[in-house]
Amino acid sequence: MSESVNPDALASRKVLVIDDSNTIRRSAEIFLKQGGYEVVLAEDGFDALSKVNDHAPDVIFCDILMPRLDGYQTCAIIKRNPRFTHTPVIMLSSKDGLFDKARGRMVGSQDYLTKPFTKDQLLQAVAQYTA
Repeated sequence: MSESVNPDALASRKVLVIDDSNTIRRSAEIFLKQGGYEVVLAEDGFDALSKVNDHAPDVIFCDILMPRLDGYQTCAIIKRNPRFTHTPVIMLSSKDGLFDKARGRMVGSQDYLTKPFTKDQLLQAVAQYTA
């Protein structure tokens, strides 16, 4: 018997996108939905914290530069919760600096994606951490 991929298994993959830019959130949402993922959007760190608890995403994309609670603080708070210690967090930034990547790793992020990202880059990052 050949094994087929259960479409429900893919659809049940939830991705949280945290970014204060409406354009980035909408682009990510379109790309991810085209890839078959369920998408939850948050416009800042505080918004994200309640959505992480409510939706328990499989992967989180988190912008670094946001008002009130930046991406590093948001990632650190998420990672402190035992329920989400193993949830991959991928930082998003328009800066491609070594310091930003290192700081992201220090607060528990698994990866780093430079904006603007392509559909392929986004879907590849999700696939890498949900496989």
